[in-house]
Amino acid sequence: MTQAIMRWAGAGVVALALAGCSEKAAQEHAVGGSGFAAAPATDAAARAGNAADDMRAMLAYEHNAGIVLSADEIAPRMQAAKVACEDGRFGACVVLDARVQSGDRPSASLGMRIVPAGVEPMIALAGQDARVGSRSTHAEDLAVQVRDNALVQERLRNELARLQEFQQRRDLAVADMIALSQQLAETQAQLDAAEREGAQHRRRIDTQKLTLDFRAPAGESGRSEIGEALRDFTGTLSVGAAWTIRALAFLLPLAVVVWIVVALVRRVRRRRPRAT
Repeated sequence: MTQAIMRWAGAGVVALALAGCSEKAAQEHAVGGSGFAAAPATDAAARAGNAADDMRAMLAYEHNAGIVLSADEIAPRMQAAKVACEDGRFGACVVLDARVQSGDRPSASLGMRIVPAGVEPMIALAGQDARVGSRSTHAEDLAVQVRDNALVQERLRNELARLQEFQQRRDLAVADMIALSQQLAETQAQLDAAEREGAQHRRRIDTQKLTLDFRAPAGESGRSEIGEALRDFTGTLSVGAAWTIRALAFLLPLAVVVWIVVALVRRVRRRRPRAT
């Protein structure tokens, strides 16, 4: 009897322990949720973040900003932005082109390639105490070009390695050696070109192109056009008079011919007998 009681008591203890474990697991699943449900959600969020970073890592950005300021400040402001780029004030920067147009309609343009962190400070410097008339940003996706270039480089490196292995053989004929050397040189040239293209892709991705266009306000441009028209009055008058003289010289023979024909017709009509 005693042994039976002990067996029943042991079975009850085991049952209670199992029930407690089951209830604890259910509570962890319902309350914490991190052991079973949160882990997949975290992994999905991490994968989504990595995918977004990969997409941004293959974009080549180009920015264009139009700066509107008075005509006498265009050239100095463009020069200040150019010096800031050359000195690397906002990070690594290279001037691509610079153009200044003086006269009645002054304008300037400055193109550069700068690190991403320097784009906004450079625009702020160029537009200080001025107005940013227009702003545009364009991004080109280079993912396909980068992938294809990497595959081409890998193929050429493998081909170059195989050709170099053949070159080590001592049983090659002279003609085979010459052909192998030519193939090696051609493959190496193709690999160099692919590496240069890949470096250009990397440069476009790691840095961003920025173009600053400086121009005067519309009112100043209108006054400049009126002044230019007044200054060109004499020249325009000369051109108009010259074209008028050319037109008269061209039409004068035709007028003479018409006058002769009209005179002949009138004479013929006068000589006709009148009907009675």
